[in-house]
Amino acid sequence: MKVGVLSGGGDAPGINAVVRAVVRKGIQNYGYEMVGIRDGWHGLLSNDFLPLDLRSVSGILPRGGSILGTSRTNPFKTEEGPKTILKNAKKAGIGAVVAIGGDDTLGVALKMTDLGLKCVGVPKTIDNDLSGTDYTFGFNTAVTIAADALDKLHTTAETHHRVMILEVMGRYTGWIALGAGLAGGADVILIPEKPFSISEICECIKSRQKRSRNFSLIVVAEGAKPKGGEEVVYSESVDEFGHIRLGGVGYYLGKEIERCMHIETRVVVLGHLQRGGSPTAFDRILATQFGIGAIDLVHQGKFGYMVGIKGNKIVSVPLKNVIGKRKAVDMELYKIASVFFG
Repeated sequence: MKVGVLSGGGDAPGINAVVRAVVRKGIQNYGYEMVGIRDGWHGLLSNDFLPLDLRSVSGILPRGGSILGTSRTNPFKTEEGPKTILKNAKKAGIGAVVAIGGDDTLGVALKMTDLGLKCVGVPKTIDNDLSGTDYTFGFNTAVTIAADALDKLHTTAETHHRVMILEVMGRYTGWIALGAGLAGGADVILIPEKPFSISEICECIKSRQKRSRNFSLIVVAEGAKPKGGEEVVYSESVDEFGHIRLGGVGYYLGKEIERCMHIETRVVVLGHLQRGGSPTAFDRILATQFGIGAIDLVHQGKFGYMVGIKGNKIVSVPLKNVIGKRKAVDMELYKIASVFFG
């Protein structure tokens, strides 16, 4: 059987580790012919494929990005899109597809499975907000990068007696902000699940000043919003799945804190640095486990399923139980972090 592999949505450190694992076991253990599908679902719409063999995946384990490319293509934007994918897959002899992606990419995989294209999912999002799995690969790397940034900001904040605000990714959930804030010793952590109050933030800063701590570190997820307010939007344009581009909440906070506190405030938006570079050891191992689990599901004929991790076990989860069910931050963990606020 010929098995196709694609990666859709935003890139995440560890995609190449998944591809490597899928290809290695697919060829060595099951005798499959492996083919890469370029740029997510766009590759199946445009017949853009590349052969994958043991040589082509050699050395890619530590590489960030995706050797297959990626895109936010939604084939269901047009009536002909799904039909084109089915026709092109049949013409190319692709009997199954391993789709590496988040809620949008895996949502397409579920729909295409229902239409007859046999798909297996691998959860990929640095936001760690996919249901059905304790962790997604790329998340650990993003947290590590953000925590390292907080370590660096700590020294300059303390030296200049400033408030330093670090804005990190997290459209709907604050997993990265919370993890990085805990690891990096943030004095305030703001997440989408808990709308913030400027006055409460200022009280935290004041309480530190009373202890002669004349600087503060604040980490905020891009989707965090003030109580009774809306998210700060960077651009009104939307992608093919209808997502608006968020960003700028850090600058909003900076202006409000300076207005209320008359204290020098600086803002750093970490942005795509969180996605780039080599994956951590944790993410390399998790992505490898996911890749092995995915090709095993193909061999078992368990289509319409996604691999995940529960505790220390790789599990399979029906995609229908995952799509549209966002995993919010563990508020018990947030309570632990709040002990160190102010």
